[in-house]
Amino acid sequence: MTRLPPLLAQPADALTRVELIHVEKQTEYWIRFGEAARQDTLDRRRRHLFFAPDHVFAFVRWAANAHGTIISRIDIVRPVASGEPFQTLPFVRPGGDILLKIEGWPKVEKVLRHIDAIEAEGIDPCAVSPDHWRHVANRLRAGDAPSRYTLARHRAWLRRREIAP
Repeated sequence: MTRLPPLLAQPADALTRVELIHVEKQTEYWIRFGEAARQDTLDRRRRHLFFAPDHVFAFVRWAANAHGTIISRIDIVRPVASGEPFQTLPFVRPGGDILLKIEGWPKVEKVLRHIDAIEAEGIDPCAVSPDHWRHVANRLRAGDAPSRYTLARHRAWLRRREIAP
């Protein structure tokens, strides 16, 4: 399994902050994968996680009201370094390079199963090719199944990164 380099001490303004909320059966925001550089607990329902540039994470948001689910969403985000262009999204400051953005529980569930399959191959989802996450998003939006991310594809991605950083 490929591991990212250990996190170094980062100034607070160089980190991407993600607000996590957990109110039982009402609002649940969580990280599916990703290695946070720091965590601040605000109270028993809210935390902030901070991610260093290039440390990819998956952010899942689910909320419901008395009538049922009102939002199901997963975003896979690459935090950017200071000065890099970025996209904004709720509860993530300042934002990041959004590699995948999927809404609706049936599609979110497919992404979660896809992540499980990647982990079953022994691959850390944080280290997956950004192009693969874009591929997954595009295929799901088109109503097609995404290609499997195999160990051979992952090795090819790692080799490509060595050749052309």
